[in-house]
Amino acid sequence: MKRNIPVFFSLFLLLFYSCSKEEEATITPETRNHGELAFVKTFGGSKNEIAKSVVKTADGGYLIAGYTQSTDGDLAGKINQDFDFLLLKFSSEDVLQWSKTFGGSLDDQANDVIHTQDGGFAILGFAESTDKDLTENAGSRDFWLVKLNNAGNLLWQKSFGFSGLDYGTSLIETNDNGFLISGVLDVTASGGLGNKSASNKHAGGDIWALKINAEGTVVWQNYYGGSYTDTPYGIVKTSDNGFILACSSDSNDVDISDHKGAYDFWLIKMSSEGTLLWEKSFGGSEIDEARAITPTSDGNFLIVGDTRSNDLDVSVNKGAADLWMIKITPNGNLLWKKTLGGSSFDVARSVFETQDNGFLISGSSRSLNGDVSQNKGQNDAWILKVDALGTIVWQKTVGGSEIDFGYDAVELNNGTVIAVGETNSSNGDITENKGFSDLLVIKIK
Repeated sequence: MKRNIPVFFSLFLLLFYSCSKEEEATITPETRNHGELAFVKTFGGSKNEIAKSVVKTADGGYLIAGYTQSTDGDLAGKINQDFDFLLLKFSSEDVLQWSKTFGGSLDDQANDVIHTQDGGFAILGFAESTDKDLTENAGSRDFWLVKLNNAGNLLWQKSFGFSGLDYGTSLIETNDNGFLISGVLDVTASGGLGNKSASNKHAGGDIWALKINAEGTVVWQNYYGGSYTDTPYGIVKTSDNGFILACSSDSNDVDISDHKGAYDFWLIKMSSEGTLLWEKSFGGSEIDEARAITPTSDGNFLIVGDTRSNDLDVSVNKGAADLWMIKITPNGNLLWKKTLGGSSFDVARSVFETQDNGFLISGSSRSLNGDVSQNKGQNDAWILKVDALGTIVWQKTVGGSEIDFGYDAVELNNGTVIAVGETNSSNGDITENKGFSDLLVIKIK
């Protein structure tokens, strides 16, 4: 395991010290979540740092997962300039408690993190390395699953894949304290391996789901999709111990029965053993990509992503691409749909149900009209709070004159919001940029 980076602590103690308990104490049920910007911070060195996922922790703080390339600036002490997993753990007062990097001598990137029932964390992404923190790699890229304790120490790590480009995108903890992990399997390169039936009926990149036990051993594995590009971006558990995956697909054969257009929101329901129970496509004749899913308090599910369509399932399109959300029943029936955005490109990358049964959505926007009140440059990080029917409660764009993206957001127990992503700007809301792209941390109260 790579050593901690000591300079993180001194830099971030200063960086986040101004966000004190007194600031948190001013938040009440009447004033919280009104979209007031508390801070915007950057983290990085002269290369690239990106945050892809954030999760609230049991102590009222939060953990950010992403990847890092720099060996200077905030990353002084990192040895090589290839990408490594990056983990940053903050207290409820926004003070950095610990930071860790994991990886080898090639590119290794984290995409998703969860807080596990034992108080630790699990991180999924991909790895190209075969050395240092990694013990094996079967191909160009493998799924890489890392299990940590609550102090960020490595408990175990496992690679999953075959000879091609296989990469993990999302994971959840299962009822037996194991995991369901998903991503893309290069079925052509694997020769059909990766399925329970070892069938070679698919080609290209397929959705790959693996049930892993608490020690990291594969219980079962299956792939789903058609002959083209099928990518999973989110997983939820269902009340019957199955799973629903939110995916993007441009296939129109094999497992896909009702293809609508170029790309569709593609939802698949699996049993606890990985059997495909049903699949549904939603969208129009253009590109529509699902990027995240969450269970809702009324027993249904909300899926968010983006749409370029203006027909079939998409009744309204306000610009080049809109944020699109749909709500479905446990059987995959459409309850309602909503488009949000302006005249340019507006997309969603995450969704989180809030304490008042609304939803927190993060993504990015290039618009400055319609549902988007302001644009600072090119792409801005876009954070929205919507109510249970998808109506905007508040929305906030954060960025500067360059490209800024939001990838994930979470509501903490005290009602404040932490959103993460990346920034290339050094003006506007971004007071400092340390390299090509910096890890972006946004706090909203």
